[in-house]
Amino acid sequence: MKKLLLTTTFAMALSLPAYASGTHSDGHGENETAEQATMMIGMPGEATKVDRTIDVTLLENDEGQMLIESEDLNIAAGETIRFNITNKGELEHEFVLDTIERNAEHKIEMAKMDMEHDDPNSIRLDAGASGEVVWTFANAGTFEAACLIAGHYESGMYREIAVSEQMAKADVEYSTGTIKKIDAKAGKVTIIHGPLVTLDMPAMTMVFRADETMIANMSEGQDIEFVADRVKGKLTVTQMK
Repeated sequence: MKKLLLTTTFAMALSLPAYASGTHSDGHGENETAEQATMMIGMPGEATKVDRTIDVTLLENDEGQMLIESEDLNIAAGETIRFNITNKGELEHEFVLDTIERNAEHKIEMAKMDMEHDDPNSIRLDAGASGEVVWTFANAGTFEAACLIAGHYESGMYREIAVSEQMAKADVEYSTGTIKKIDAKAGKVTIIHGPLVTLDMPAMTMVFRADETMIANMSEGQDIEFVADRVKGKLTVTQMK
């Protein structure tokens, strides 16, 4: 009887889930997993649901600085951003989206050995190469884009990302229109539209810029509801439904 009880107890112990805490394999603390940290800044975005595209340049300058150049990274919680990234420098660089604390941890690890990130929130590019990261920013807060290759961060290769509270849907003013012409190669679309209230413009026919993904979902003669804004001085379709 005693032998049977011991056997049963041992079998039950094996079947129970392990709840003991430990350190994640990438060197993070006991109370934080990589998945939890990633959720702080958001999650991989869907290319078909991109709200905006931001061009990013990685480079070194004559003063010895290494830089991430782009427009101000002011983003609303819930936005999905396509980062079009080009390495115009002479060295290999990377672009990593994360919390400031996590980047600081990874920077220390990178100083010990050259580890290449292979995560949806990052990309490593050889000199002259380009690529993209599509990311949905889920939470408001201050985050960071950085190159964590040893010595690059210290040379200035980081940018602050300010994520604000999500804009209420009522604050987004959609205009109506009909697509007259599409020039996919040039990234342009001609729209016969009603008044653009947010831009204080009357109804007319105009040419707008749009990113590749958005144009792929357009067709001539299609009736759309859209949001337009000035991006780098050009009238651009930023949202569509």
